[in-house]
Amino acid sequence: MSLKIDKALVSADWLFKNLNNENLVILDASISKVIAGNEEISAYNKQCIKGAIYFDIKNTFSDQKAGFPNTVLSPKEFEESAQRIGICKDSCIVVYDDLGIYSSPRVWWMFQLMGFKNIAVLDGGFSHWKYKKYPTEYLENYPSKKGNFTASYQPQRIKFTNDVYSAIENKTILIVDARSKGRFYAKAPEPRLTIKGGHIPNSVNLPYTEIIENGMLKSEKELKLIFNTLNKKKKAFIFSCGSGITASILALGAELSGIKNHAVYDGSWTEWSSTEGLPIKK
Repeated sequence: MSLKIDKALVSADWLFKNLNNENLVILDASISKVIAGNEEISAYNKQCIKGAIYFDIKNTFSDQKAGFPNTVLSPKEFEESAQRIGICKDSCIVVYDDLGIYSSPRVWWMFQLMGFKNIAVLDGGFSHWKYKKYPTEYLENYPSKKGNFTASYQPQRIKFTNDVYSAIENKTILIVDARSKGRFYAKAPEPRLTIKGGHIPNSVNLPYTEIIENGMLKSEKELKLIFNTLNKKKKAFIFSCGSGITASILALGAELSGIKNHAVYDGSWTEWSSTEGLPIKK
């Protein structure tokens, strides 16, 4: 029986129970946290959940020709890359990362952008899976058959610099920045040393760490309170961060709160602060 996901977040217990389901695909989307000097995580000699396939956000699933990090692929490129790692139209995807909740929501968001709904993030990620003593192995490049995944691009899920510039004075849109308060107010340096500090005018700050507790997302009740308090007028959300990774954590939190009208600014602060002539507030 094909496995269907009804929520954007699943527990380690749920995944273990369904580990041998024939249409389950587990993706390890681990990347290094963005701190100056960090080395990238390698897919080789890496422990993972039993049966996981490495989803390479940085190299395979980002546009290598783009001027900014983590730029999303075109629908055609994404479709072909997803097929190469065995993703099918009827796959049930669970994505996780090594840091609890960090880069996995970016993959959830990318699949949403490409019109694929049967995907969830593993709450607590690999560390919680290990804590539960569920089976692990060393990551291998599984010789999976080519999948038949097809992309159905959903442009309302993504925003670009011109969209965000137009949204600054738009009273029906709320721009929310997932970076730390120190970075938002230019009191702490950006991890990418060439990037200026500050924030997009009229944006508000909700550090992604405020919706996470002990490596797991806060409860749906807590998430609803956070997002509804932040956005009492029920405006459309545009989520931003450093380069589109942690903005996707806020998008996941909003989705779990029952909010559907949200998008991610793909270039985020890296693109905004690097573009000549755009206003910056500190």
